Amino acid sequence: MTTAHHLRLIDEMRTREFPVACMSSVSGVSGPGYHTAFLRTEHERWGDDEPAGPEHRVQCLAEHDALLTLLTARWGEPQLMSLWSAQERMMSGEVISAPWEDPVAGCEFVRLWRVEGRWIAIGLVLEEGGPGCELTVLVTVIDPP
Repeated sequence: MTTAHHLRLIDEMRTREFPVACMSSVSGVSGPGYHTAFLRTEHERWGDDEPAGPEHRVQCLAEHDALLTLLTARWGEPQLMSLWSAQERMMSGEVISAPWEDPVAGCEFVRLWRVEGRWIAIGLVLEEGGPGCELTVLVTVIDPP
């Protein structure tokens, strides 16, 4: 996917109604009060069914940086929200509810904007010591944990 595609998807997520029940789609999961999309995942394949390698991580990081640059130009500087305390609470047994449980479980932090009554969060998960990289977006009316 290209950065232009990511932007179109985010714009569509911002204006689409939320479903009354959880449902999966090609790009992610939606539920009451939220839409998520997986913009790039570590499970994507490169070329002739080759597993993702170091070039996947470089491409994922480049897409993340480009997306942040364009969204910052649109909406201003994002909040950098650490998820450390929510991760600690989750490890202590607290249930972090949808849609925040996945970002809390996988991201150290998210970039966060509040636009027209909805939160837009961009998360990046980097596999420690490996090529894995996931780029996700969350659009929700549910406040962060």
